Amino acid sequence: MNFSTDKATTLYKKTVIFSSVLLLSLSLALTGCKDTNSSNLSAPVLDQDDLQPVSFWVATDTHFLDKNLQDGGQAFQTYVTGGDGKMLPYSDEMAETLVYEAEQKKPEFIILSGDLTNNGERSSHQQLTEKLKRIEQQGTSVYVIPGNHDLFNPWARSFSGDKQLLTDSITDKDFVKMYADFGYEEAVSRDKESLSYIVKAAPNLWILMLDSSQYLNNQKYGFPQTDGRIAASTLSWIDESVKLAAKEHASVITVMHHNLLDHTTMSVSGFKLNNSQETINALRKNGLNLVLSGHIHLQDIQVDQAAGNQDSASSEQTPIYDIATSAMAVNPHQYGAMTFDPLSRTVNYKTEPLNVEVWAKATGITDHNLLNFKAYAENIFATNSYDKAIDSLKDSSYTESEKESMAKVMSKLNVRYFAGTTDTISKDIKELPGYKLWEEPQDGFLAGYVQSMAEDKALSNVALEVVLTKQ
Repeated sequence: MNFSTDKATTLYKKTVIFSSVLLLSLSLALTGCKDTNSSNLSAPVLDQDDLQPVSFWVATDTHFLDKNLQDGGQAFQTYVTGGDGKMLPYSDEMAETLVYEAEQKKPEFIILSGDLTNNGERSSHQQLTEKLKRIEQQGTSVYVIPGNHDLFNPWARSFSGDKQLLTDSITDKDFVKMYADFGYEEAVSRDKESLSYIVKAAPNLWILMLDSSQYLNNQKYGFPQTDGRIAASTLSWIDESVKLAAKEHASVITVMHHNLLDHTTMSVSGFKLNNSQETINALRKNGLNLVLSGHIHLQDIQVDQAAGNQDSASSEQTPIYDIATSAMAVNPHQYGAMTFDPLSRTVNYKTEPLNVEVWAKATGITDHNLLNFKAYAENIFATNSYDKAIDSLKDSSYTESEKESMAKVMSKLNVRYFAGTTDTISKDIKELPGYKLWEEPQDGFLAGYVQSMAEDKALSNVALEVVLTKQ
């Protein structure tokens, strides 16, 4: 892809603007990769005991930050309050909660679909892998894929007093070494041109982990490239990988960091794959009908409309679902709890909150914020949304009372929007005076954003049941 510095800078600025409004709203070739020889594979004979439903989780955008990289000083506080809603001060505690919940609930495996670290800091990767090792020692496998924040990131920083200081980032080769135990060593096949791989996760279920991030020019640009695509060579590799799964009559779930489909009606770029339609064609050709993604930070489920209705017997094309799980680092700090029935090929998905309070109590934590984390985190998120809405309205002709009413609506909607619940419980908000004011004709991005958050939607954003295609 030809991507000039000017074009990259423009795309970056647009993405940052959208991310910030989301809060008001808010916000390689790899050498040595080897494909497994398919002739070494043979379909196993599975007995009934092997074909029991399995539970697994998908989490994304953990944005883990090594706590040793920040001292809680002015530079760090300014970075957090000016950001896109990530709860970085409690990044380590949320990761510890994930380890604890995995031990208590024992999912078969956990998928982490990119933006594992805040800005690709080497020590953040090192600390996170230590936590993932503990999860695997408890009996739960972990499979990871990088996001646009994780590699070659020139924004890798530590925070000391009133200063941000450069710190080491990692390369693609570093990533494979550091996360070898979390997918790469278990891979049945790895793409030679990216960090993509496919792995047997459970009886009759393989996971296709696609590297959608573009990071090789980050150092040249001076910032991480945020848009994504699936390389043509990787699309060809998908064909071969699915053939391997077909030898064992396994179903396949696809995972990528960037979104396959649009998860907002706003005209923004950088979230959906640049070559989304080409990727859809490749997935549909291979009978792949479920994608797990992240990147946009909000909870949303979409279906490829070109495919028609899944319940329509006359539909010639299989619908493809794209579940964008909300960022674990951002309120409401949740993940997708999933089950797979190897007999019926049915997958169920529902959101599950990260229960920091339970972990805090179990480990003797005395921090009041952690012992009341759900309320604390929501209040922080809602307040930041309110403040940024007020700031955006400061030059408008509305009265102070009207501005406050409008900001209150923005805040309430934004909390539900990121949780994926505006489609079912926004009627009360639409009755508020502040919402009526947002409906008045006016210029600017914000009014359109409010309308987009409150749009009715038939498909749930927090739960889905879908039958996977048998390969």
